[in-house]
Formats: sequence, C-alpha cells, structure tokens
Amino acid sequence: MKTFIVAIPFFDSNMSVDAYRLSSRSGKTLLGMLADVMSVSDAVLSPGLDLIKTLGVEPLTGGAPLFVDINEYHLLMRIPIMLEIDPELMVCVLPNHINADGAVLEKIAELKEHGFAVASDGLLPGNTKSPLFELVDYIIIDISDFTNDNKFVETVKALSTVKKIVLSEVNDMKTFEKLAGIPNTYYCGRFFNQPITKGVSKISPLKINALTLLKRINEEDFDLGDIADTVGQDPFLSISLLRFINTIMPKEIESLRTAVTILGQKEVKRWATAAISIRLADDRPNEVTKLSLIRARFAENLARAFDLAIFSQSLFMLGLFSLIDVILELPMEQAVDQIAVDEQVKEALVKNEGDYYKVLQFINAYEHADWDEIAILMVKHNLQLDDVTSAFVDALVWYKALLDAITDGENKK
Repeated sequence: MKTFIVAIPFFDSNMSVDAYRLSSRSGKTLLGMLADVMSVSDAVLSPGLDLIKTLGVEPLTGGAPLFVDINEYHLLMRIPIMLEIDPELMVCVLPNHINADGAVLEKIAELKEHGFAVASDGLLPGNTKSPLFELVDYIIIDISDFTNDNKFVETVKALSTVKKIVLSEVNDMKTFEKLAGIPNTYYCGRFFNQPITKGVSKISPLKINALTLLKRINEEDFDLGDIADTVGQDPFLSISLLRFINTIMPKEIESLRTAVTILGQKEVKRWATAAISIRLADDRPNEVTKLSLIRARFAENLARAFDLAIFSQSLFMLGLFSLIDVILELPMEQAVDQIAVDEQVKEALVKNEGDYYKVLQFINAYEHADWDEIAILMVKHNLQLDDVTSAFVDALVWYKALLDAITDGENKK
C-alpha cells in the first residue's frame, strides 16, 4: 500500500465522538514527488477514497460518519456515488474555493439526492451569499484563522442557527470549554488527549482494582486463581470475561476460575489488556480508550521497522499507556507509578527519551496527520511506505475485532 491514512475524531459538546474526518496522503507525494509531475490520474484517483473502497468506513470510524475530502474531479466524475458505500456513512468535504458553476452545483445536488451530506472546508467566499451556501450541510472552520475572539464566536453562533459547524484546531481544554456551548457544533483538535501536568486526582476503587489486575497479568508467571478473584470484585470485568470466553467456546461456565483456567495465561492476558483499558477510561471520552488500544497495536507493528522487533511487547505497553496520565488524571510521572512497565517504557513516557520514544513520536505525528513531520521521520529512521501503512491499517482492524470480542453492540466504540 502506498497511502498514509488516519481518521481524526469530531467531538460534540459532551465529549462524545459523533464523526471522523479522513486525512490521507499519497506516499509518493509525502516523500517528495512534486505536485506538477503528478499525473492526472493521481489527482482523480484519491488514495483515501481508494482505501475506503477497499476497507470500507467501519474499521476507521466504528460506524460513525466519515468526512472525506473530494475535489472538483471527484465531484464531476461522480466518484463518491461510484464507491457504492452507505451515503449516511460519508460526508463529502468540498474545498471552499471550488468553482461553483452550473456543472458543479448540479453534481452537488446529485450527491445530496443520493443521500450524501456535503461540507465546505472553510467559510465560503461571500458566506451566505455564495451559491454553495444552500447546498452545504456543514461548514468547517479553522479557529486559528481568527484573531478576534469576539467576532469569531459571533460568526460561529450566527452560522450555527442555519448550518452544522465543525471547529478545527481546538488544541487545548480551555479553548474547548470556552466554545463548547455553541449549538449544532463539533470540535476537532488535540484538546481531548493533552498531557496532565499538575494536580493530583483521587483514583476510584474500581480503577485501583483494574490497576491491580493489570500489574498481576504483567508478572512473568501469574496465578490464574488470583486473577479470577480480582476480576470477581468488578462486575464489568466479570461480564466482559464471560462474554469474551463465549466468543471462543460457547458453553456454560460454572465460575470465573473455570473461565480463566479454560482460557490460560495467554488468552487471559489478551482479554485483560483490552478490558482493563476500557475500565480505566470509562469516565473519559471513548476516544481515549480507542486511541490507547490503536497506539498499542500500531507501536507493536512498527517494532520491526524501527529495528526493535524483540521489544514488540514492550512497545505494545508503551502505546497502551501513552495516555495513562489522561486516564488517571495524574501527571505522567505519578501515573506511571500506578502500573507495571519496564524502565525503557517509563523513560519514553516520562522523559520523552530513548529508543522507544522514537516510535511514540512517530505515532503522535501520524495520528494528527502531520505528514510533513512523518516524511522527515521516515527518512531519519529509514522507514518503508508499505510497512507503515500496513502497520496502521492492521491496528484499526485489530481494534475492531478485539472490541467485538469483549463488548456487545451497546459498548462498541
């Protein structure tokens, strides 16, 4: 595969994820091919759209709508319609400077007739007087484009009475809290996973129980009976364990001890890793759980590419606990003391140093679609296009399969 791809979450005012935006980049462009030597087919056949046709939307969003950029070529050639995916799962994002002539307006109307929603990437020239204004359902606004806060808020509030709004580049919690009351608005940015730098939060008893279980499963030769006793103190973990074993071998289970005995250490550790992550983050935005698990698998998959293959399990733990400060609402140094990780993982999480940190730095750039930084890091670490893309796509598919195995439809992320 020659495409880099990531889905960036859109939150509502209650910090629930209602949609995602696809960000993709052709590997050829990413690694230096100039735009003026790209073929017409490269402009028409979007790498992101091509991957959606292959993967579908579900692995990227879990069934939430996906905002996908399309250009004038895609529109005129009816490519979104030709993808043959559920139009309710895709919002077509148009550049705000698109030539709004009769042919373009006609094709946009056709998209809407097929059930697609349409978004403008930025305020339209002429705003409400633009011929596109009546046709778009969403307007995406980059808040960094505004310097006058009062004018910005007034503009957004006025637009939100007639259109759905997406505010991008909301990069800290203070900004999110300031804007969160605007109706019909989504929020996109790094605000939801920013490091905790001060303060001490009291850890709930249920989280302490989950952390205890986490430490035990990471012992070299843990006792299955002790694991069963710890799980039995938490109804969520008990139900999750029984549901998980039922996906492997449907049968009546007499006790939790029987369940863990049947599974054995390897499968217990597989189940517990995901279930505990969900339990720890059950009072945080769902996206924190999803991001932690995808980071874990992505980091594990990148181990060989970074010449760290023998440390793949440690890299899994690195990704899994890279948001432990957000989950426990503690500074990272204090949060890491609550879990059992080796010194190299701790060095990467707390000090941002060491060989493991190189992997975490790459993952951070990737999930925020910082393609310029990704290009630099790929050259620096001699990473291959196919290895990176395959590693991330596998992480998406793995996450969905894992969640399907331990949760029912109501708890899917």
